[in-house]
Amino acid sequence: MIDPALSSESLTFELRGEIALLTLARPEAGNPLPPGGVEQFRAIWDEVKTNAAIRAAVVTGTGERHFCTGADVSALRTGGDGKPGLQNVPMDQAVRASPYQNRVMKPVIAAVNGLVNGGGHHLVADADIVVASRNAAFMDTHVNVGQVGAIENIGLTKRLPLGTALRMTLQGKSFRLTADRAWQLGYVDELVETPAEVLPKAMEIAREIAKNSPQAVALSKQAIWNSLETGYTPACELGWSLIRNQWSHPDFEEGPKAFAEKREPQWNPDPNARR
Repeated sequence: MIDPALSSESLTFELRGEIALLTLARPEAGNPLPPGGVEQFRAIWDEVKTNAAIRAAVVTGTGERHFCTGADVSALRTGGDGKPGLQNVPMDQAVRASPYQNRVMKPVIAAVNGLVNGGGHHLVADADIVVASRNAAFMDTHVNVGQVGAIENIGLTKRLPLGTALRMTLQGKSFRLTADRAWQLGYVDELVETPAEVLPKAMEIAREIAKNSPQAVALSKQAIWNSLETGYTPACELGWSLIRNQWSHPDFEEGPKAFAEKREPQWNPDPNARR
């Protein structure tokens, strides 16, 4: 059972079989990040990490116009007005929307059904796979409202050419990256025709991933994301250590055995299990 307290009016959380579904749920306001959402996201991603029944997660928005339009600018507080705010909060406490920021090593798919703006890129740039409909678009308006485009914008540079990431960041609301162009550049991994097709395609991909060894999937994801933060040789050394880690896990024997016996493997979801 999922704790109902993990859901709010702005962000709902549910299980669909082995897949966790996060839905930004204020379409009338552009599906913004939930107010005070740091703790809610932290709790949700902790549930995804620790619940062995969850094999993958999908993040989407309600409706057909917006995926997520970022933070509610009118609600931002830095603390400079004498009220509690973000000015003296360390990054690891203030920025916790995305799976990567919460060190989630289970696969996460972004199902982009419309416009992504500002902080919405946390959930796209830091996803493992991005599915989008042709009506989707990507923009960033930090500089238009006097804010610095930094954390999610740095994430953009992992998936986009530098010039495109800079143009989106510096040009602001006058530049929109279309879904077709985002797909050509690699920001979108799977392009579908309509918003109605986005979530079913994302769930299909998630279910296919969920058929694989949970531990092998998690360690494989860790190896690839780590390679973005370090040099080639250190990344390969960590990759080798993760490969050896899997050798002592029951799935290492179960996979070849199930293949030889022509049956579906019975994976062990416990990352600490040893054979």
